[in-house]
Amino acid sequence: MAYRVGNCSIGGIMSDSINTYALVKSSPRSVFLFNNRSDGTGETNVQKIDISDLPGAPTKIKINKIIWSVSGMAVQIMFDHTANDTAIILTGEGELNLCGLGGIVDPASAGGTGDILFSTLNADADDGYSIILEVEEAP
Repeated sequence: MAYRVGNCSIGGIMSDSINTYALVKSSPRSVFLFNNRSDGTGETNVQKIDISDLPGAPTKIKINKIIWSVSGMAVQIMFDHTANDTAIILTGEGELNLCGLGGIVDPASAGGTGDILFSTLNADADDGYSIILEVEEAP
């Protein structure tokens, strides 16, 4: 429990406020929304999509579309492997439709699961993000 006196907080523990929503879970495509409001501690290699939970339990996926708004920090999106493979680093706002280009395909490096992971870079208190990802089973 935190107590507020004027502009000061006494007691309580603040933590990142993180939400994940599965907007569409179907085969072959699924769409997810991720929100974060940082307390300054950030996220490191946090699993956001467990591909074994996707319809059809694919062993490899690709990112087809990304819509994002990132404030005050950067978000690194990776595929989970022994040495994680960076898919993209997001800052600011934008939209990418990669369908016609084949998407960002998990390179299926050694080890790991191919799950989608996020890390925040240079996160300060009150930084945040909203990210929508469309993923699809990769050949």
